[in-house]
Amino acid sequence: MLLDELMPHYEFEEVHSIRLSAPPERALDAAKQATPGEMPLVRLLFAIRSLPAVFSRGSGLPTGRSEPLLGQMLDSGFVFLGEERGWEVVAGVVAQPWRVGGGPEPDIRNADEFVAFERPGYMKAAMNFSVEFRGDHTELRTETRVLTTDPVSRRRFGRYWRVIYPGSAAIRRSWLRAAKRRAESGA
Repeated sequence: MLLDELMPHYEFEEVHSIRLSAPPERALDAAKQATPGEMPLVRLLFAIRSLPAVFSRGSGLPTGRSEPLLGQMLDSGFVFLGEERGWEVVAGVVAQPWRVGGGPEPDIRNADEFVAFERPGYMKAAMNFSVEFRGDHTELRTETRVLTTDPVSRRRFGRYWRVIYPGSAAIRRSWLRAAKRRAESGA
C-alpha cells in the first residue's frame, strides 16, 4: 500500500471499513466524491471543531455541502500525497491540532516534503481510502496514521486524540456509509 510507503512508522492509528456491492474502482471513486451534504454528522462535527479557529483566524474545517469533502480538505491544509489509480488515494497534513487556533501550518506541497518533515512541535497525519475485491464484495477501508515530531508533541497529541477520537471515528464511518450509498446507487 502507498500509505505503508509514506508512513511506515506511526504512533496513533484508526482504521474503519465497510462492505459494498460495487466494483473496487467505483467504491474508491465514491469515497473521493462523497460530499458533506451526504454526511450531516460530519458537517456538525467539523463546525464544532472549527469554532476556535474561526474565532482566531476566521476560517475552520470545510463544511460546504456540495463539493467533495476530500477536495475541500485538500483546499484547506491537507496535501495530496499520492494515488494508486483505482485502489488507493492518500492525503496528509502537518499541523498542531492541539492548539486552540490550530497553530502555524508549515508549507508542505507534496509527498516528498511531507515524508521529510521533522520540525519539532508538530504531528503528521496521513489518511487513505483503499479498496480490495473480496470475491463477492468490495471492502472500502480508510486508515489514518499519526506520527509526532518530538516527545512533547506526542504527549500533547495524545491528550488531544483521547478527546477527539470518538468524533474522528464517527466522521470516518459516516464518510464510508456515504461512499457505500453513492457507489451502490451508481452515482
